[in-house]
Amino acid sequence: MNAQTPGAPTEAPTCYRHPGRETYVRCTRCDRYICPECMRDAAVGHQCVECVREGNRSVRQARTVFGGQVAATPVVTYTLITLNVLAYVAEVLSERVVDRFAMLGVWVDQFGMVRPGGVADGEFHRLITAAFLHSPPGSSFSITHILFNMWALWVLGSQLEQVLGRWRFTALYLLSALGGSVLLYLVNPTGAAVGASGAIFGLFGAFFVVAKRMNAPTGGIVTLLVLNLVITFTVSGISWEGHIGGLIVGGLLTAAFAFAPRANRTALHVAAVAGVFLLLMVLVVVQTVRLSDVTML
Repeated sequence: MNAQTPGAPTEAPTCYRHPGRETYVRCTRCDRYICPECMRDAAVGHQCVECVREGNRSVRQARTVFGGQVAATPVVTYTLITLNVLAYVAEVLSERVVDRFAMLGVWVDQFGMVRPGGVADGEFHRLITAAFLHSPPGSSFSITHILFNMWALWVLGSQLEQVLGRWRFTALYLLSALGGSVLLYLVNPTGAAVGASGAIFGLFGAFFVVAKRMNAPTGGIVTLLVLNLVITFTVSGISWEGHIGGLIVGGLLTAAFAFAPRANRTALHVAAVAGVFLLLMVLVVVQTVRLSDVTML
């Protein structure tokens, strides 16, 4: 056993994560030595990275007024815009994209004969894929169609996503888009349509409901909605069924989000989403059966 020489220098403490770095600062939570790179400001002193991470796990996540997790970045809105833009690029590269994925209930040729194709023929994907397509270049609306819808999605979506939370906003957008396609399928199954307008009108309705629930001014959204409704019913080539279907679904679903009691709120929101989806699917099945009977005559 070697005795230490009195007065000999002691070994300097080092960071527990970086043994080669000398430090005399300790984590106020675990008392381990930490270097400047590993320091995190705390209410008193500094904490190490691991203690901060562990503390965050035990802190209850902040919630929005409607029960969603607070998210500063509208990731879902960014993603939806990206998907729409990518779909538009695909349309530019191939004309077959619109033919294969546009909303179409039944296909009727120029002689009035029903041909295989459309939702009634089992192509149910058209009910949602049409919402990510827009008027191709050279059409009557051209690029203005996607530009307006993406502008509206950015303005309304980024705000609604922060208020509702990500999964509620995702459900709102997709079910509004689906609602527009379903109403078109019910009212005008031979009509074809593309566009995110059904989902956008759902956001119009959602924004109005949220503003009413939070006692915020509604004049701006009402003006925008009325203007778009006037355009919907006065300009030819616009599917009013898609717009109205999205508006109804978006407004009703958001009302369920906004006015559900706090007790078991998340479960009620999930039930509302599932209920709206099942109702739309029942309507699709009923219409498909009816169209099958008609086309077999």
